[in-house]
Parts: sequence; C-alpha cells; structure tokens
Amino acid sequence: MAQVTVKINGYAYTVGCENGQEQHLLDMAREVENRIDSIKALGGPTGEGRLLVLAALLMADELHDTGIELATLRSLAAEQGPSAEPVKPDVKQAKRLSRLARKAEDIAASIEQP
Repeated sequence: MAQVTVKINGYAYTVGCENGQEQHLLDMAREVENRIDSIKALGGPTGEGRLLVLAALLMADELHDTGIELATLRSLAAEQGPSAEPVKPDVKQAKRLSRLARKAEDIAASIEQP
C-alpha cells in the first residue's frame, strides 16, 4: 500500500492508497482544496473542522445532483469485487466515486472533534 502526503488548507495529511493510485489521490485532494478555497472566498467562520465539513457537504451535494445515491454507488462497487472483469464506464465511475466517498469518510473520522 502506498502512502501519499496531501496538503489541504495548509495542513499535511498522510493517507494510504492502493499502489498506482497516488496521482488520483493527489487530484482528489486538489478538488477538496478548491472547494475550501471557494468557501473561504465567501467569508465567515472558517475553523479547520468546519471547512472540511463544508467541503465534504459540497461534494456530497454535487454527487446528489448527479442523481446517483451513495448506497447505489457502494452496491455497484461491491458487486464488481476486486477480481471483476472490465466494467461499463458508468459502473467504473460509480466505483471511483464510492472509493472517494470512503476516503472522505476516513479523513473526516480522523479529524479531532472539539
């Protein structure tokens, strides 16, 4: 398992990922950083935990707007399994989104609550 250090809002986080997924993880961290920057531009209270929660909610809202429910994404990913044959593009995308959701949940769980 590879480890990548991503920087989000000036903080470094070391995150594990599958070998070969390092660039993908860095790209996803950049997406989170972009959302945090847009939240900061709006002003208001911006504690680290609050920024991460708002960024996660924005991303969840974007997923919702696509009409794909998270439970559906997870069930599609589970059906494919690790040794599945190549999948249709929409299922492949669902697996990627599900993996992103799990990573976001792991990161959120690792943040200390006040």
